[in-house]
Amino acid sequence: MIVSLEEFKTVPGRLMGVDFGDVRTGLAVSDVTRFLASGIGYISPGGLEKTAQAVANEGKTRGVVGFVVGCPVNMDGSFGPRAARVKEFAENLSALSGLPCAMMDERMTTMAASRFLNETGTHGKKRKGVIDTLSAQIILQNALDRLKNMGGN
Repeated sequence: MIVSLEEFKTVPGRLMGVDFGDVRTGLAVSDVTRFLASGIGYISPGGLEKTAQAVANEGKTRGVVGFVVGCPVNMDGSFGPRAARVKEFAENLSALSGLPCAMMDERMTTMAASRFLNETGTHGKKRKGVIDTLSAQIILQNALDRLKNMGGN
């Protein structure tokens, strides 16, 4: 089930951030207090269904209570075909895991991750894997910060 981020205020526990991609899907997890998001890597199972199952399994292993999935909103605020595919992924993930998913606007997260990697001198093959993980971490940290500002945790 897709829920608003606000609904996570009443459910304590770890959250998992997901940056869904056709090739690689970046993952991040919060601490139990939801203060800090930490990147945990990426997966590349291929396909929407297999990726949703792999993320659901990782969520179960990590003991999360919900997922925050980055949604690629267009710069003008509209939703395109990519956003529809990510929503389909989130619905599958929720059905497979039995846990709620919140969609989080991910505009500018890849650019922020890219800028950070430029500043740290991360290039080449290493960059490809790191950028998806870092994007998931930024998505989740933005969600955690928003939850704090809502007065939930």
